[in-house]
Amino acid sequence: MGQVPWRPGRPVTLVVPFAAGSGTDGVGRNLAPLLAEAIGATVLVENRAGANGTIAAVAVARAPADGHTLFLTTNTTHSANPALMRRLDYDPQRDFTPIARLGTPIFLLVVGPTVAARDVAGFIAWARGRDGQLNYASANAIGVVGMATLARLAGFNATNVPYRSAPQALTDLIGGRVDAMMIDITASIGHVRDGRLHALAVTTRDRSALMPDLPSLHEAGVTGFDVSAWMGVFGPAALPTDVVATLGAALPAIVARPEVQARLATVGFEAGGAGPQALGALVASELPRWAALVRAAGIEPE
Repeated sequence: MGQVPWRPGRPVTLVVPFAAGSGTDGVGRNLAPLLAEAIGATVLVENRAGANGTIAAVAVARAPADGHTLFLTTNTTHSANPALMRRLDYDPQRDFTPIARLGTPIFLLVVGPTVAARDVAGFIAWARGRDGQLNYASANAIGVVGMATLARLAGFNATNVPYRSAPQALTDLIGGRVDAMMIDITASIGHVRDGRLHALAVTTRDRSALMPDLPSLHEAGVTGFDVSAWMGVFGPAALPTDVVATLGAALPAIVARPEVQARLATVGFEAGGAGPQALGALVASELPRWAALVRAAGIEPE
C-alpha cells in the first residue's frame, strides 16, 4: 500500500529570497496556484529579499518543519553563498530538506545606454578601453560571479555594484548609473524588447531555446564561459517523509505539464523537474563547482 498523501492544515508559505519582479518571484507566482490545486490548500508567495538571499534562507531554516513553510530558491543561496560570504548563518545541506528541482532560469548579459556596443566583441573592446572604470550591477550570484568571470576571461577590469534586488539594479542600469549586468530573462526581457536595454548573449555554454537568436558568451568568443543557474524547492531540515513525498511528487509533475512549461518559458525559465534525491545530489555537486568559480574569478569572500 502506498503512502497516504500529506495535506496541509493551513495555508502554505512559499518564501522567495528575491524581490517582486525578480525571476524567482515570477516562477513562484506562476507555480503557487498550481501547487495549491495539487495539495488542496492556499499557497502564498512571500518575498524576503536582501543579503544575497540569506535573510530568507535563515528564516526558512528556523521555521517549523511541518511543510507549511517552503523555500523557492536558487544556486545563490545553496551553491554560491558559502564561497561568497565569510560568515553564513545557515548550512545549505544540514539546515534544509531537498524537495524538488524545478529547472533553469536563463541569464543574459545586458548593457544600458552608457554602452554603445551591440555584440560581445564590441562590449569587450569597450570594457578594455575603460581602464577599469566599467561598473556592473549584481543582485545574485550569477550577477557577481558571472561578470567577474567574464572580466577575467576577456581581460578587462570592472567594479561590482551590489544591489538588494534585480528591479532596483535594472532601474539604475536603464538610468545609466551602471553600465552592464547579468540578469535573468524574466526581470529584463520587457526592457530589452522596448529598447531600454540591449541583450548581448546568454551565460550558459550553449544557446537557449528561449532566446535562439542570441549567442552564448562561449560561442561569441569567450571560450569556456559557462555560468548557469538552477532553481528548486526546499523545506526546513527534518521534514516528515509524507510531506517530502507529496511535494516531491507534485512539483515535478506540475512543471512537466506542457502548458506549464510553455507558460514558464514566457518568463525566461526552462522547466525540468526532479525529486528530492536529485535535488540533494545537485546541491552536493554544485557547492564545489561554485567554490571553484568564485576562486577562479578572484572574488574574496565578504
